[in-house]
Amino acid sequence: MRMPEYNLSPRTSNILYLSEQISPLDVTELTEARIREYNRKEFSKNRIFKKLYRPVKRKVTQDLFIIPIESGVSIYGTLFVKTKKAATDPTSLIIYIHDGGWMFGNMDKCSAICSNICAATGSAVLSIDYRMAPEFKFPIPVYDCYNAFLWACQGARYWKLDTDKIYLLGSCAGGNLAAAVSRLARDKKGPVPAGLILIDPITDCRLRTQSIEKYKDHPIISKKILSFYINNYQREPKDILDPLFSPLLAQDHSRLPETLIIASGQNPLSDDAHLYAQALNSADSPAKIIDCPQEIHNFINYPISDRWKDTMQAISDFIRGRNVNSIDILTKGERAIKEKPHVVGQRQSKDL
Repeated sequence: MRMPEYNLSPRTSNILYLSEQISPLDVTELTEARIREYNRKEFSKNRIFKKLYRPVKRKVTQDLFIIPIESGVSIYGTLFVKTKKAATDPTSLIIYIHDGGWMFGNMDKCSAICSNICAATGSAVLSIDYRMAPEFKFPIPVYDCYNAFLWACQGARYWKLDTDKIYLLGSCAGGNLAAAVSRLARDKKGPVPAGLILIDPITDCRLRTQSIEKYKDHPIISKKILSFYINNYQREPKDILDPLFSPLLAQDHSRLPETLIIASGQNPLSDDAHLYAQALNSADSPAKIIDCPQEIHNFINYPISDRWKDTMQAISDFIRGRNVNSIDILTKGERAIKEKPHVVGQRQSKDL
């Protein structure tokens, strides 16, 4: 299914090939029963899955929690903690909101992704198993994630984590939900996240941008697939205009947390990422967008990606309190050059 016009590195092409072996090729043809079956599928012993996701096990512990959402309703959350924390590891918490078009959320995959993020950043990671469409439509997933965030703010004290260092991380639909949760947190005047990390977020569900049309036949996330997700997530067409559904369409982008946005290359959601960063910055909500031209959609899931380690380093810098505008995704060599002292005349200076 790889498209000849996509300029992908050999490693990225291999990731695309492997991901096609374990994921549905055309999700729009799946019934609700097939979707539920896929979400319950066990991948952990699958050879291709282990090669693609490379889950860390020995360095990370997992604990399952029941998160109360409303009267008589609860969801699951899994907390990942690094077993041997270094003195420099942050006492922060990343709340991970998974991708999957608000419909797919295989917990075996999420466990692999979260254990890798935990091991790479040193931060604790909480994965949210929110209720999904088509059974649970908008805004139920939004409020599941928001209530899980409030619950985690209380749990952070019990876990001996810093309640002022709770971050939201989401990719694609997960990025959409993370952005929505940050708006609820602002408007309800309760706890607020320290920052957002959005990977290829969908922020305008009208699907009208130039990148949507340019890459409408994208091999991973085509316009047809995006439309399928949106149609199953919405209760009625006007939901699309709600800022909790399409964060870009909100009238007020002020007083939102610092936001690090990462956009993969040749991606139909590229404009969504860039326009959202512009909207935040225009309202004095600090945001930085970084492009990864050679990476595929949601490359954050795959440790074998070319820029995965460099992206994890950027995320680590962000959750350690570095100003978002100074964050870059650099190779080890590029980072060494940037941080190396320069000789100016007879004096040394260092880039800050």
